[in-house]
Amino acid sequence: MWIRNRDYIAEIIIDIVLTAAGTVLCLVTALPAWAVVLVCGLLMLAAHIIFLNKRYNAIAAMSDRIDRVLHGQDEVLISESSEGELAVLNNELGKMTLRLKEQADQLKADKLFLADAMADISHQLRTPLTSMRLVTEMLSKQTISPDRREELLRDLHTQESKVSWLVESLLKISKIDAGTAVFEPKTIAARTLLTKAAETLAIPFEIRGIGLILKSDGGTLEVDPDWTQEAISNIIKNCMEHMPEGGKLRLSAQTTAVYTEICIEDSGEGFAEEDLPHVFERYYRGKNAAPDSIGIGLALSQMIITEQGGTITAENRREGGARFVIRFYKSVL
Repeated sequence: MWIRNRDYIAEIIIDIVLTAAGTVLCLVTALPAWAVVLVCGLLMLAAHIIFLNKRYNAIAAMSDRIDRVLHGQDEVLISESSEGELAVLNNELGKMTLRLKEQADQLKADKLFLADAMADISHQLRTPLTSMRLVTEMLSKQTISPDRREELLRDLHTQESKVSWLVESLLKISKIDAGTAVFEPKTIAARTLLTKAAETLAIPFEIRGIGLILKSDGGTLEVDPDWTQEAISNIIKNCMEHMPEGGKLRLSAQTTAVYTEICIEDSGEGFAEEDLPHVFERYYRGKNAAPDSIGIGLALSQMIITEQGGTITAENRREGGARFVIRFYKSVL
C-alpha cells in the first residue's frame, strides 16, 4: 500500500538524494565529514517534518469533516483523487457515512410510513368498534323485538369478523416483514388449492348469486398450502367485492415446463388505469375501492406469493373485469 503513497515515495527519494549528495561532498571536497552529515541530517529531518505535518493536517481535516457529518453539517465525505492509505481511509469513511445517511433517511421514511399506517389502522378499527359499541347498547334494551335483536346480532358478528380479519392480517404482514414467517412447501394439486380457497367464501357467493367456474389441467404446486390458500382467498374476496350480484368468477390453473400459472378473473368493473401501478401497495385504496376497504388484502397476498418465489400481476380484461395472474416457478435441477 505504501508504494502508492506519493508522499512516502517523495520522502524516500529526498533521503536517497541527500545521502548520495553527502557522500559525493565528502569525497570531492575538503569539508569535514561531520559537517556534511549534520547538514544532510538536518535537511532530512526538515523534509520528514514537512511530510509528517502534511499527513497530520490531512488527518485533522478528515476528523473535522467526520465531526461535521456527525452533527449534520455535511452531507457525506467526498473522496479525494489521491492515492495512499489516507486516501483509501477517506474513501471508506465516505462510503460508510453515505450508507449511514441512506439508513437514516430510510428510517425516517419508515417512521413516517408507520405513523400514517397506524393512523389509518386506527381509523379502520374505530369504525367497526364504534358500530359494535352501538349495537351492544341497543341489544341491552329490553324493548327491541326478536327480529330486530337477530338483525343486530348478525351485524355484531359481521363487525367482529372485520376486526378479527384486520388484526390477523396485520400480524401475518408483520411476521413476513420480520422474517419470522415459516413457509413449509408441500406438493398440492392446483385444483385442490383453488377449491379450498374458494370454499372460505362459499356463503357470500351464494348470498350474492355469484357463479364460480373452476378449470385445472391437473398440475401440482410446491408451496405452503395454508399460506397460499390465504393469498388466493384474499384475491377472490377482492374480486367478489367488485362484482355485481349474479356475476361470474373464473379460476383456472395450467402447468408448463417452467411454471404453474393460476388465473383469477372476475366480471366486475376492473381497475382504474391510475390504480394499476399501486394495486399491491400496502394501505392503498383505489378509485373503485369498497367503502370499508383497508388496503392490505392484496398486499398480503403479494407478500405471501413472492416469499415463496412466485410472481403476481394484475390487469384489466379486454372483455371487462379484473384478472390476477399468479406464477410459481419450478425448481431448476
